[in-house]
Formats: sequence, structure tokens, C-alpha cells
Amino acid sequence: MFSRRQFLVAGGGLGVAALAIGLLPKFSTGTALISEAEAAQVFEVTHSDSEWHTILSDEQYEILREEGTERAYSSPLNNEHRDGTFACAGCDLPLFSSATKFDSRTGWPSFWAPLDKAVATRQDRTFGMVREEVHCRRCGGHLGHVFDDGPKPTGLRYCMNGLAMKFEPRTV
Repeated sequence: MFSRRQFLVAGGGLGVAALAIGLLPKFSTGTALISEAEAAQVFEVTHSDSEWHTILSDEQYEILREEGTERAYSSPLNNEHRDGTFACAGCDLPLFSSATKFDSRTGWPSFWAPLDKAVATRQDRTFGMVREEVHCRRCGGHLGHVFDDGPKPTGLRYCMNGLAMKFEPRTV
């Protein structure tokens, strides 16, 4: 019979081995782990790194290009309730209608559905968990994540960074 110490040492060794051969999620505090195919994806709107820095504020660049996250409750778009469209701050692609926005009480603008052909998703394994990252399908900018705890009719919660978007009010 193994002692508790022997069991813990053996278990730790197996965990390290499993991580080394890719059986456990990798921990990262940087960008999402994506496949070579996803990394090689070509988007309709592309810019050099220096061009993105010119187009975006430092905060927008960190979110859209480096997959950062803004502080909860820091975005004015969280309290935007007018009719209109939320578009990508990087390429102006319309992403979400105000008709699908709801208060998720998370501190980030949330929607139960994107506009057709506006976003794409990929697996994000950062921080030791598996989530679905949402990005702009036209420029590849990181927008946020989608979760399955949203309201009807979809049951989805697209939890977006306000700095990744801009609001365009509907004109009459």
C-alpha cells in the first residue's frame, strides 16, 4: 500500500508527464492556444502591426490584437440602450444588433446572438480552462467569449469587450 506522500509524488509526476505530452490543458497568461491552420488564417482586412497601432488606441490594440480583456463595468457600451448596431472597432464590420443585447450582470456588453456571418469562434485554452473565443470574422480581432448560460431563444451569452466595438445608433 502507498503512503499519502508516495501517492502525491507519483500523481504529480504523472500530471507533469501528461502535460508534457499534451493530455492536460496548457496554462498560459498570454494569447489563446490556436492551431497552425487557425494561425495561418487570412482575413479580409489586414494591417501591419504598426498600422494597427495607428488605427487603434493602446487599450483597443491590447484587446483586439493581443486578446486582452477590459475591466468589468468600465465600458460605456455596457449601458448603451439605444437602437442601433455594435460594430468592430478594428474594421467597422457590423457585429451585433441592439435587439439582441441584454444585461448579463457581468460588467461587459452581452448579446444572445451575433449578426449573420459577423463573428467566428475558436477554442481558447488560456488560464487552464476551455472556452470559446469570439473574434471578428473580417479582421480577426478578439471580441470576447461565448458561453451557454444566456437567455432564450439561443441560450447563449456573447460576452464582449466594449473597447473592441463601437456603437452606431439607428437613424430615422
